[in-house]
Amino acid sequence: MILVADSGSSKTDWLLAIPGQPYLKLSTGGLNPYFLSEKEIARVVQDQAPELIKRVADIQEIYFFGAGCSSPDRREMVSNALTQLFPRTFISVDSDLLGSAYATCGHHKGLCCVLGTGSNISYFDGHNVCDGKHGLGYVLGDESSGTWFGKALITDYLYGNMPADLHAIFKRTYRLTKEDVIKNVYQKTGGNSYLASFAQFLSTIKDTDYGQNLIRTGLLEFIETNIKSYPDYQQHVCHFVGSIAYFFGTELKALCAEHEISVGKIIRHPIDDLIEFVLERDHISD
Repeated sequence: MILVADSGSSKTDWLLAIPGQPYLKLSTGGLNPYFLSEKEIARVVQDQAPELIKRVADIQEIYFFGAGCSSPDRREMVSNALTQLFPRTFISVDSDLLGSAYATCGHHKGLCCVLGTGSNISYFDGHNVCDGKHGLGYVLGDESSGTWFGKALITDYLYGNMPADLHAIFKRTYRLTKEDVIKNVYQKTGGNSYLASFAQFLSTIKDTDYGQNLIRTGLLEFIETNIKSYPDYQQHVCHFVGSIAYFFGTELKALCAEHEISVGKIIRHPIDDLIEFVLERDHISD
């Protein structure tokens, strides 16, 4: 059996390929090693994915692609955590950018953009993700991410800059106080995921003038800061993965057309395309 995982900061999607049976699909919390320790990562998997633990003797290979796994030491943290649970299993850990590139670009060159809880971009040369200058996290970067939009919504709400009718809906929906926000953002772990949780509100008001302006502002910031940082961006197909890209796909395509950006795939969850790529590659290498 081969197990593939695609992990963001908020959620991890798992697919287990069982010979002769449909894929076993499940989800756990996000396993970003910048926010969780080895013990915490292992505990999340053990507590939230008992179906996998039951099959520990049958799982031969694990391919984990996750946010926060771009550096060797962070990849080692995740690998060590998984080894605690699957001691006899071959384990490969790589960045979510590489997993997204596999799921969208396949074996072809292209730009791959992640627009989920966080945001990032990479150039894929058909084999590897090339080093870039982005991926600065939600404090310094994450343009057009769920965290970026959530932060924009909350600050507009608290500053009183949200239109009165939408302000009333937001207040009724979340019943937030300034103290609630301060505590969850600055005093608790997972501040980025907390902020990103409010991006769902933007989906419900996307057809309002305020919603459209905010969506376009966020997406344009990503285009200008990330995509256009590649001098030859117009020569490559640009793919997108993540809930923000998926739910605001219409606005994203329109803005990309205005800036002469060729759009390829826009997928919410890369896991389905990713496992097909891994299984095909595994078959070819046998």
